[in-house]
Amino acid sequence: MSQHRSARAAVFSAGSWGTAVAKILADAGTDVIVHARRDEIAEAINTVHRNPGYFPDVELPASLAATTDPAAALHRADYLVLSIPAQSLRTNLALWTPHIGPDTVIVSLMKGIELCSGQRASQVITEVTGVSADRVAVLSGPNLAREIMDGEPAAATVACPDEDAARRFQQACRTSYFRPYTSTDIIGCELGGAMKNVIALAVGIASGMGLGDNASAMLVTRGLAETTRLAVAMGAQPATLAGLAGLGDLVATCSSPLSRNRTFGTHLGHGLSVEQATAATRQTTEGVKSAEAILALAHVHGVDMPITQVISALLHERATLDEAAAALMQRPPKPER
Repeated sequence: MSQHRSARAAVFSAGSWGTAVAKILADAGTDVIVHARRDEIAEAINTVHRNPGYFPDVELPASLAATTDPAAALHRADYLVLSIPAQSLRTNLALWTPHIGPDTVIVSLMKGIELCSGQRASQVITEVTGVSADRVAVLSGPNLAREIMDGEPAAATVACPDEDAARRFQQACRTSYFRPYTSTDIIGCELGGAMKNVIALAVGIASGMGLGDNASAMLVTRGLAETTRLAVAMGAQPATLAGLAGLGDLVATCSSPLSRNRTFGTHLGHGLSVEQATAATRQTTEGVKSAEAILALAHVHGVDMPITQVISALLHERATLDEAAAALMQRPPKPER
């Protein structure tokens, strides 16, 4: 990046979290252009500085621009910030790759595991684009988009094998209300982000069934334990799972009514089917898509993940709500680890 210009970030796309991170970057002084799929969204961002699809009540920074042209968005971009559903990453990224610059750092905001391959987003990115691993970063933490849009204080972890790249993006997104930390543990950050969605489904289900706060606390605590087991087995550092991208994200996603995964689980706990809960939630719920892929990873690495196993069974109608609750409570007693 030239020392004579601000960093430039292209944010793909204009969903709730993509819009929130675009706002963070613009407020931090980074030049930002958002790639929107629909002409009307791009036009609204450019003319009235609002995203009518997600946050029509929030005025976006006037410096923030939008386009539907991926080549225009990526022109001279120092950062490509990806915020799209994990299951559509491979297909979309193949279309965008010819426009990615030779020095562009790709930053993943995605918190899911690809079903067909069991790969984390960073792995899909390097495979599809051919970029080196030190040009791929992850931003993850307890970041509810609505609160970010309202300027409420938050923090996150920027993880990248290249510490200098992590520090540069840290500066590109640091504001008075958003505090980024750096890490080199991209595996821990990605698995923490993916797993918290599955545990939030479980907490939502327990809440919908009226099982009480003790049950929710049990699920959060034991959910962190099984998340850490899998992450460490795959090469992560245990401390990462006790940090913002692990415990922090887990607490926020499991406790807030703003969390789409918890909300989805609550619908299931009230007796709605997966199809009905999907219609009621109206946004991508990564935990629903990733639970089976995470369970497959657990089997490969020989890791016991009882909560994930129960959630997967529920989502695929291999167990009822009562059977799922009984399965967790009737497990053999064992030492806490």
